[in-house]
Amino acid sequence: QVQVAESGGGLVQAGGSLRLSCTASGLTFAGYPMGWFRQAPGKEREGVSCINQIGDITYYADSVKGRFTISRDNAKNTLYLVMNKLKPEDTAMFYCAAGDYCSGSQLYGVRPYWGQGTQVTVSS
Repeated sequence: QVQVAESGGGLVQAGGSLRLSCTASGLTFAGYPMGWFRQAPGKEREGVSCINQIGDITYYADSVKGRFTISRDNAKNTLYLVMNKLKPEDTAMFYCAAGDYCSGSQLYGVRPYWGQGTQVTVSS
């Protein structure tokens, strides 16, 4: 059974930082590109960042480029997202997912294994 769990969200002031983590079990973590998505209230889920299987190729949405850093530790089956210089418009529920490939900041072929997400709230 595949399980995905995101953590690390919270309430932070604008300009602050957070580090999100995503652990996955029940799948061959190192065999999948991974991505972070976010969904704000009333908006569609959007791809934030994507990383290839070995972690040497990364992609970012224009809105987070230069502020967010995606990485992974395949030995720990864990995906990370370091978020700096947070803005109120970053407020959203963040999710991670495994998929087939990255294109732009988007992960495609997303597997239907979604965690509960972790809430990020940035106050102005």
